[in-house]
Amino acid sequence: MTTRTLALDGPAGSGKSSVSRAVAQRLGWVMLDTGAMYRAIAWAVLKANIDLDDHEAVARQARDTTIEITTDPGNFSISANGEDITSAIRSPEVSAAVSAVSAVQEVRELLVELQREAVENSDFGIVIEGRDIGTVVLPDSKLKVFLTATPEARARRRSLEVDPLASNEKIAQTQEELHLRDEKDSGREHSPLKPAPDSQFLDTSDLSLEQVVDQLVILAHKTYS
Repeated sequence: MTTRTLALDGPAGSGKSSVSRAVAQRLGWVMLDTGAMYRAIAWAVLKANIDLDDHEAVARQARDTTIEITTDPGNFSISANGEDITSAIRSPEVSAAVSAVSAVQEVRELLVELQREAVENSDFGIVIEGRDIGTVVLPDSKLKVFLTATPEARARRRSLEVDPLASNEKIAQTQEELHLRDEKDSGREHSPLKPAPDSQFLDTSDLSLEQVVDQLVILAHKTYS
């Protein structure tokens, strides 16, 4: 079991996934993308044509879905019940459904348990990113960081990830979608998106990926040297 953990939280579009992979590679650690796990459940719920408002059915589908996710930062993949869904979980349909699925308490309890098991079973340092890592999953982590960015920067970053030629209109649409996602994630009853009291804040709005990674690697060395 590792004692070297980086709990990385932040809203959608703040750069968590890209940063986590790069930091893990620089440190020689592994990484766990918890958002992908929630997307996997959302994908399974949609595939089963389950009403998102039927929380019992959503929870039942979560229990019936076996998730396998890699922690190698250089070779990410995720499957549900044996089916590779690495690309499928990034679809607009899954993106639209994941907040509703994530708000179901039984889903969160199930995945938090799996996430803690991944940390307990790791012999390497681990970067684990999501929305409730510092507050719920790893509240005792020695290093908690909350990534932030302006709404404009987050929308541009998320849009260009999908389409490098995204128009200003598309970016504005993405910004509205992120705003709605933030409201849902921050306002949910169970494990809302919020920084842990002892989190360090890092605004990525005007920083390159490399600059963000540099700062986090320095923090990790200071914390665990």
